[in-house]
Amino acid sequence: QVQLVESGGGLVQAGGSLRLSCAASGIIVSHYTMGWYRQTPGNQRELVAAIPGSGSTNYADSVKGRFTISRDSAKNTVYLRMNSLKPEDTAVYYCNANLLRFIGKPLDYWGQGTQVTVSS
Repeated sequence: QVQLVESGGGLVQAGGSLRLSCAASGIIVSHYTMGWYRQTPGNQRELVAAIPGSGSTNYADSVKGRFTISRDSAKNTVYLRMNSLKPEDTAVYYCNANLLRFIGKPLDYWGQGTQVTVSS
């Protein structure tokens, strides 16, 4: 079975940094598009950053220049380095694995989320 386990969330002051980790099992992360999403109460879940198996990374405009998504294939883990955090970055952050398939429906997996709170 597939499991995505996020860690690294917590409370940080504005301007500080955190590194989120997404440890995957049951899939090989380099074969999937891996993404970080975030969600706050009353809002839709939004894409923060994504890293395909090949190709360029993608970032939401609100985090460009501050957040970096990366992958450690040896550890089968995806990271989100968050610098210069702002109170508006406060959210539950979710790890996602997605694989488009030419035959059949795409595969889509989610972690349970980790809370990031940025104090002002």
